[in-house]
Amino acid sequence: MAFGRLLPRPKGLTPAAVVRRALGAIGDGELARLPVTLVFWDGSELRNPDADPSAPAIHVERRAIGHLLWEPNQLGLTRAFVSGSLTFDGDLFDMLALRGQMRGVAPDLRALARVVAAAVFIGGIDALRPPRIPEAETRMTGVRHSLRRDRAAIRHHYDISNAFYRLILGPTLVYSCAYFADADESLEAAQTRKLELICQKLRLAEGERLLDVGCGWGSLLIHAAQHHGVRAVGITLSEAQAELARERIRAAGLADQCEVRVADYREIDDGPYDKIASIGMFEHVGADHLDDYAVAIARLLKPGGLALNHGIAGLYSQPAGEKSLLQRYVFPDGELIPVARVVEALQDAGLETRDVESLREHYDLTLRRWLSNLAEHREAAIAEVGIERVRVWELYMTGSALGFADADISINQILVTKRGGPHGLPPIRTFL
Repeated sequence: MAFGRLLPRPKGLTPAAVVRRALGAIGDGELARLPVTLVFWDGSELRNPDADPSAPAIHVERRAIGHLLWEPNQLGLTRAFVSGSLTFDGDLFDMLALRGQMRGVAPDLRALARVVAAAVFIGGIDALRPPRIPEAETRMTGVRHSLRRDRAAIRHHYDISNAFYRLILGPTLVYSCAYFADADESLEAAQTRKLELICQKLRLAEGERLLDVGCGWGSLLIHAAQHHGVRAVGITLSEAQAELARERIRAAGLADQCEVRVADYREIDDGPYDKIASIGMFEHVGADHLDDYAVAIARLLKPGGLALNHGIAGLYSQPAGEKSLLQRYVFPDGELIPVARVVEALQDAGLETRDVESLREHYDLTLRRWLSNLAEHREAAIAEVGIERVRVWELYMTGSALGFADADISINQILVTKRGGPHGLPPIRTFL
């Protein structure tokens, strides 16, 4: 009876008409004027006559109603997309670029009740049953950023398939932003330039000890040993990464110069190192542990030694909530910390900041190259990890590229030196 009072049920009413009426009750009707067209399973359409005629269309299957009813938020939308019950016409970039038009729309309780009623009406009794959650989703347990939980979070993301990552990243197997001379340069050339940029900033010299915190598949270790003669130790929490990194090191004939350990930065105690690199790792540290991370870097670095922290930073976007694509599907427990806070933590640990460089535009270009690789090898990727995980990566990389392009998020390289000795840096930056 309550549903009947909230939403009458005229005979023959289509899903599009029901949704139009329900959305019209939210935010003075803004949501009923969507910048996209909704196409429902029966062929009925919810179209905004004022929208761009070329606006993309979203195809809604009946199963999507259950996802959105049980989780009326980003998590519900993600589950519907990953499961294939929400699909898009056209380019995913065009679709996600419209996200800003829906910000600030906040339904009240009565409006939410109307939406629930509409969902039950068009979805039937099945909408009241919890739908299957995609296998790619995770929900972390235990103490946040404990050693055990951090290992589980890292392995959720990295231990899915080395072959899958090779399809996306290409032969350099570098999973952080490249450094492009121009927008037309190849990904491989730009990634090699980024590796050399790190080595030049660190002023690597033959025989020095280098620690790579979060070494991935060993690309920086190999480059630094081959071109600068260092003795390198890399650490990762991913067994799969470590296995392939060791294989690549042996194939390069560098087994006597490079070592890969499955370990957390908090477990390393064989310093001091001459130089330290942390590339695309500190996003996993967490704001509450940032000071401990900075202290660990300082503890492991010799006086006068150089360390480089390369990581994504929060700018203007809101932190990813617990029920978000990033937290449940991509980087569980990941946190983006403003660059000023990172510099402060490093300084408090006795590390003097010598250089900060933003690479924000480079990450937009990098993600678009990775998406092109995924599109080119999509069938092989599906065969390797399944269609649901491929959809996760398409959604996450597209959204991330737009985030960097719009300056919602950024990425910085911070070069520091430890007090107590000469750093050896030249007086001007022309050496880069």
